[in-house]
Amino acid sequence: MRFNWDLKYIKMSKWFYTFSIIITLLGILSLSIFGLNYGVDFRSGSNVDVNLTKVVTQQQIQSLLDKKGIGKDVDYTPGKERFGIRFSQVLTDQQVNDFKISFNKELDPNASFEVNTVDTEMAKELERNAILAILLASVAIAVYISIRFEWRFAIAAIISLLHDAFLVISIFSIFRLEVNLTFITAILTIVGFSINDTVVIFDRIRENLRFAKKKSRADLEQVVDHSIAQTMTRSLATVFTVFIASVCLFIFGGESIRMFSLAMVIGLLFGAYSSIFIASPLWVALKGKQKSPTAGGGAAKTAKS
Repeated sequence: MRFNWDLKYIKMSKWFYTFSIIITLLGILSLSIFGLNYGVDFRSGSNVDVNLTKVVTQQQIQSLLDKKGIGKDVDYTPGKERFGIRFSQVLTDQQVNDFKISFNKELDPNASFEVNTVDTEMAKELERNAILAILLASVAIAVYISIRFEWRFAIAAIISLLHDAFLVISIFSIFRLEVNLTFITAILTIVGFSINDTVVIFDRIRENLRFAKKKSRADLEQVVDHSIAQTMTRSLATVFTVFIASVCLFIFGGESIRMFSLAMVIGLLFGAYSSIFIASPLWVALKGKQKSPTAGGGAAKTAKS
């Protein structure tokens, strides 16, 4: 038995607008006060990943770092066989070599190390490039939608995509989750999935408009509601499949892709409703302001008679 998806989506959108506005305001407040919790990719510092061959505790590592005078402002990412150490300062080559020798001598003689260092200028350049990548993707999508459909569809789609991206950024800022390069990859992936669902709905709206009688805004809303209902099963199936895969990656994946998986999970939830309750109602609002040629012609004939 198939579920009847014929619902009043445009009328229901006000609740999702309210939810999105609340998260957006909280995000703006959090970003203005705390900013983002940048990882090593976007702020200067050194990151040392230690591959262990025996059990080493965080307390033992902290004690060793204190002896070397580099134990302040250090974040740890513990793992079963891999231990991440994040220094807020950029370690010199001498400090790194001294730490390696001491670690092998006192804690784990067979441990191996992977060191990544990002200076201030490189961190700023990575941040600029990440923002530029998102903006260029948005512009390219706007051009594509404008050519394939019309400018009203493009505006609605871009606002919906920026909505998805900003809400994920807001959640990461509010809960102080780490933002790194994999997070940017997740944002671009979310944008891709979201625009895919949006284009499917917009394409169905365009097809249904060819045979619909549009005499009022209510008629327009009815066409959009029916178009969303026709594509709902396909949209939910696509999102649900990727959502399950992202949840599995988050639970069973390694520490290096943990934030990527979490961003995907959150972004897919926001993207699941933005195509339906954000992009489509926005298009209705923009289209509803367009003067109907039929109505205008009828008014002219009335005035003339």
